[in-house]
Amino acid sequence: MLGHRLLGNTLLCLGEIADGLAHLDCALALYDPAAHRPLATRFGQDIGVATQAWRPVLLWLLGYPTAALVEVERALKSARDADHAGTLMFALQPTTFVQIWCGNYEAANTQIADQVSLADQKGAVVWQMLGTVSHGAVLALAGKTPEAVQSISAGIAGYRSTAASVWMTWGKSMLAFANADLGNFDAAWRCIDEAMGTIATTNERWFEAEVNRIAGEIALKPSEQNMAHAQAYFERALAVARQQQAKSWELRAAMSLARLWRDQGKRKEARELLAPVYGWFTEGFETLDLKEAKALLDELAI
Repeated sequence: MLGHRLLGNTLLCLGEIADGLAHLDCALALYDPAAHRPLATRFGQDIGVATQAWRPVLLWLLGYPTAALVEVERALKSARDADHAGTLMFALQPTTFVQIWCGNYEAANTQIADQVSLADQKGAVVWQMLGTVSHGAVLALAGKTPEAVQSISAGIAGYRSTAASVWMTWGKSMLAFANADLGNFDAAWRCIDEAMGTIATTNERWFEAEVNRIAGEIALKPSEQNMAHAQAYFERALAVARQQQAKSWELRAAMSLARLWRDQGKRKEARELLAPVYGWFTEGFETLDLKEAKALLDELAI
């Protein structure tokens, strides 16, 4: 059971998402609350809840936002029912990822506040700092970039002080995004370079498509305006997302490239790129990315 849980998360990190989900499902099938819940004091969290908490991340990446949100609620209920601080802190982080990606920023902030408060009470620096990075990510997406840069920077520094490094391709990319919004392009590209360097040296590829897409968006900022570089980044993001079967990253990359082509007058090509990606989805149409994709397709049809 524990082996399948760890292998599922490892495969996620490597960008082998579907295989990762299969191993998490095996772990859950083997989980027996009566027999295995005492292991929480040995490994730091309840193994069943830990498995449940990561399943929605993989479901969202594979293109099932509604199923992911249902699993978020299930995982959080299980975590709270376990009445174990380590288990709850563990569950709050990955489920917060899903809330952010779905555009549920209020729900994300509620979870982040719970995570940071509990981590502060327990002296759990890793979860406190990851929550701080998450808070900064929400601020960045809400356009509050000065506060975002401060929060993400503090969170990354505190997280690294524990000798942890996993998930920071995400943290560095969000810091790049916020810095670019402030016009701090040297800092933004430095963050992108660090994220790409981490991918190259550690093979942590789960966020690789988004690192490239965010790099492309930075290349399009007014003082940058390098459309050729932006297109190359977007095309790389698309290729990685497709190789990983990460339909949600593929949708984001397709939207970014479609907007670029629209602005270049290539509306037909933009629609032909985005329409089949959007058409693949069967759920999640109430979530932010799919709403934006539908609006862009409607615009391109005019």
